[in-house]
This record gives sequence, structure tokens and C-alpha cells, in this order.
Amino acid sequence: MARASDSLVAPRVSAPDLPPRLESAHPARGADLLAARLDLDGTVDLAHSSLEQCTISADADAVDLTGATLIDVEITDARIASLRLRDANLRRVRVTGGRLGTLDLSGARIDELELRGVRIDYLNLGGAKAKDAEITDCGIRTLDLPQAELTRVRFTGTRTDEVDPRGLRAVHVDLRGLDAGAFLDANSLRGTTLSSFQVQQLAPVLAAGIGIRVLD
Repeated sequence: MARASDSLVAPRVSAPDLPPRLESAHPARGADLLAARLDLDGTVDLAHSSLEQCTISADADAVDLTGATLIDVEITDARIASLRLRDANLRRVRVTGGRLGTLDLSGARIDELELRGVRIDYLNLGGAKAKDAEITDCGIRTLDLPQAELTRVRFTGTRTDEVDPRGLRAVHVDLRGLDAGAFLDANSLRGTTLSSFQVQQLAPVLAAGIGIRVLD
């Protein structure tokens, strides 16, 4: 029997706490926005801004939220070629639908994130520290996780062509719902949970990693 400490713990994700009424606002670098509705286009600089209880819609080339703080934010059906959230702080953020070329969360600190039904060409979580994240029904071409620290993260009904997990530190990370074409370093999946079918697929890579030659 597995010990309680060995049991897989599901993410604790809640919906953003949004007010019944939002006011339209204009984006600006370093802005301090509360209960605002943002409709973005073109190239947008919101670096080092604070967004609390906000909604975002977008058809934009680039949205820069580097170093920003997002609390209770919902992004719906956005089309953005490059969404930069490098070194940002996220708490109760939900992204639903839409298409993102690049979603850069490298170095971000994340507490409750939901990605649902989003198409993403490149998702970068390198060096991020994420707790409580749900990634559901997404299509991700490339998923980068080098040096990331993930706690209570679950993938469901999600497909990716390639995963780079090098240096990943994982606690209660459920990859059973991630259909991955390839893992660049299977030995870095320590701490994750996989299905028996996924382990069978990874067997040759795992064997090579510990010096076993497999011949039929």
C-alpha cells in the first residue's frame, strides 16, 4: 500500500475572482490596473505593470508583460504572436481558447494557472516556479521545461510534439494526459507520474540513459 505522502496530489486551481463590472482601460508600461477590461492589438508594452481582477482580449503581434504582476486575470480567445511573461508573478490566471505563437513564462512565479483549449506553438517554462497548474485540451508544438520547479501540475487531453525537461524538478506532476511525440531527456522526468503506456514508449530512451543496449 502506498504511503499518504506518496499519493499524487491534484492541482488546487480556482477561477479568477472577477468583479461584476469592469471598466475599459488603456495599456501602458508600468500601469496599475484594477477591475479593468483590456482589448489589445498591435504591439503592446505592459512590462512591470500590475493587473488585478482584469480581463484581456487580444488580436496582437506582441504583448510584453515582462516582470508584471497578474492577480485574478482572465485571457479569453486571444490571438497573440508573442506573449511575454518572463519573470512575471501570476496568481489565479486563466487562459481559455485562442492561439499563441510564443508563451514565454521563463523565470515566472506561478500560483494557480489554467490553460484550457489553447493552441501554442512554443511554451517556455524554463526556470519557472509553478504551483497548482492545469493544462487541459491544449495543442503545444514545443514545450520547454529546463530548470523549472513544478508542484501539483496536471496535463489532460493535451498534445505536444517535443518536451525538453532537462533539469526539471517535479513534485506531484501528472503527465499521463500529455501525448508527447518526444522527450529530449527522459532521465529528467524523475518525480513525474506517467502511464504504463508512456513508460513503454520511453523504455529504449531510459535504457540508453543507464547504459543498457537493447538488441532483438
